[in-house]
Amino acid sequence: MREALRQRLADALSDCFAAGTLASGTVPDIQLEVPGNPEHGDFATNLAMLLARPERKAPRQVAEALVQALGDGKGLWRRLEIAGPGFINFTLAPLAWYRVLDEIHRLDAAYGCGAAGAGRAVQVEFVSANPTGPLHIGHGRGAAVGDSLCRLLAATGWAVTREFYYNDAGAQIANLARSVQARCLGIEPGDARWPADGYQGEYIRDIAAAYLAGETVDAGDRHVVAAGDADDLDAIRRFAVACLRREQDQDLAAFDVRFDVYSLESALYTDGKVDAVVSRLIASGHTFEQDGALWLRTTQFGDDKDRVMRKADGSYTYFVPDVAYHLDKWQRGFRRVINEQGADHHSTITRVRAGLQALDVGIPQGWPDYVLHQMVTVLRGGEEVKISKRAGSYVTLRDLIEEVGRDATRFFFLMRRSDAQLVFDIDLAKQQGNENPVYYVQYAHARVCSINRTALEQGLALPVPGEVDCNGLTLDEELALTKLLARYPELVAGAAESLEPHRIAFYLQELAAAFHSYYNRQRVLVDDPAVTRARLLLVNAVRVVLRNALGLLGMAAPERM
Repeated sequence: MREALRQRLADALSDCFAAGTLASGTVPDIQLEVPGNPEHGDFATNLAMLLARPERKAPRQVAEALVQALGDGKGLWRRLEIAGPGFINFTLAPLAWYRVLDEIHRLDAAYGCGAAGAGRAVQVEFVSANPTGPLHIGHGRGAAVGDSLCRLLAATGWAVTREFYYNDAGAQIANLARSVQARCLGIEPGDARWPADGYQGEYIRDIAAAYLAGETVDAGDRHVVAAGDADDLDAIRRFAVACLRREQDQDLAAFDVRFDVYSLESALYTDGKVDAVVSRLIASGHTFEQDGALWLRTTQFGDDKDRVMRKADGSYTYFVPDVAYHLDKWQRGFRRVINEQGADHHSTITRVRAGLQALDVGIPQGWPDYVLHQMVTVLRGGEEVKISKRAGSYVTLRDLIEEVGRDATRFFFLMRRSDAQLVFDIDLAKQQGNENPVYYVQYAHARVCSINRTALEQGLALPVPGEVDCNGLTLDEELALTKLLARYPELVAGAAESLEPHRIAFYLQELAAAFHSYYNRQRVLVDDPAVTRARLLLVNAVRVVLRNALGLLGMAAPERM
C-alpha cells in the first residue's frame, strides 16, 4: 500500500513538472509515515516541505499543486487533505485496503518476502560452541536468534551462508580429554588424581564408556573410531570432540537449526593463517615490542588501550586468531558478515575490528556486524533452575526442548530483544492457554484451519483470490485486521535490516490477539453467503501470514490443537 501511494506521488510530481505548476525538477526521496493520531489518516508525507526551498514557494503552495495533480485517487483513497505547515495526509478507502487480501492469497508463502539483498552474499556465524559439553541455554538462545536472522535475511533476498566456528584444541579441549581419560581409568571427581579443571558432568562418563567400547562416531564434519586405549590421550581427545560435536548436531537438528560450513580455530594455526596475519600486522607498522611481548596499536582504531598480540612466552592472545578468522571470511568474498554471540563477547568487538583495520587490506570500519544476546534465567515453580542432571553445572538446550518442545523453546528465546536479559518460565511455556504466548499464537492458526474444515463440511468453497467481493467486510475490526496484515512485508524488511527477529514475535502476538478478538465477537460462517466468503478470505489471509511469520522463527503452524 505504501509503495502504491509513493508511486502516485512520484507520478503527480512528474505531472506538476510537465504542467509547469512546479519547476525545480528536484525529485527528493518520497517518504510516507503512519501518523501517530489515526484521525490524521493512514499515511502522511512531508514531500511538499522538502520541495519548498528548491521551488521557492511556501510548503502549502507546493502541497496544493501536488494534491491537484493527485486527483481523486481512482478509489485508492477516500480523503486527501493538507495539514499543518504542508503535510499531505491520505485516508485510504476500505476497498483499497482489502486488495491486500487478494495479494496475500496470490503470493501465499512468498507474502512478506522482499529483494533488498538482491542476491548478495552474507555470512552469519552463530552458536560456535566449543565441544566441551552439551549445548547450554545460552547456546540455545544464540541458535534461535542466529537461525531466525538467517531466515529473515533469506526472505529479504540475501544469499545466506550459515557458519559454525569452534576449536578442537587448546586448554578447554585438553581439560576435556583429561577428564574423559580419568573416567576411563576409573577415577571419579573428588579423587586427588582428578584433573584440577576437569569437567564433572555425567556426559563425561558416557563418553568414556563409549571410547572404551570402541564405538564409531559420525559428526557433521568428522568421523572417528575409538581406539579404546586409556593411555592414548590424543585419541581420547579426538573421540571426545567427535562425541560432543555429534551431540551438538543432534541438539541443533532437534531445534531445526542447520549449518553450511564448519570452521576450526586450530586450522588457522596449522594452515599458517595466524602467523600470516601477525606478519602482515608487523609489516603494516601498527605493532611494537615491549617487555618481550608484541603489541598492536589498537588505540589508533578506537580501542581504549593497546593490546598484546604475542605474549613473552611466544603464545598468541585470543583475539589474534579471531582477526585471522575474519580475514579469512573477507578473503572468501563475504563483504557482509554477521556474528551472533553472547554478550560476554562484547569486549572483543573493538579489538577484532581494530586488528582488521590495521591489516590495511580494504576492510571497512564497523565490519563485521555483531548481534549479541544476553543471559537466560530458567524458572520452574517460581524458583531458578541452575543445573542439569546430565551436564551437572548448567541447564542444557536439550533439557528445555524435551520439557516444553521445540516451538515453545524457540519462541521464548525470541520474544524479547536479544540484548535484553530473558526469564524462561518453564511452567508458562507448558501451559495450554491464552497466558502462554506460543499457544496463543499457534492456536490462532489452528482456529482458522478449524473454520475451513467446518466450511468444507457445509459444502462451502474456500475463497479464491480475485473472486471475492469484499463489500461484505463492513466492520471496523475487519478493516483494522486487514491493515495489520498489510504491515507485514514492511515489518519483515525492518526486522531483517535491523537484525531484530524479536519484532516478528511481537507482531505474531499482536496479530493473534486481533484475530482472537474478532473470532470471539463475530461468526465467520453466517447466513449471508457474500459475507461468509469475504470473511473466509480475511481469516485465511490471517492464516497465511501467521504461517509465514512462524516460519521465520523456525516454528510450526499447527492445523489442530
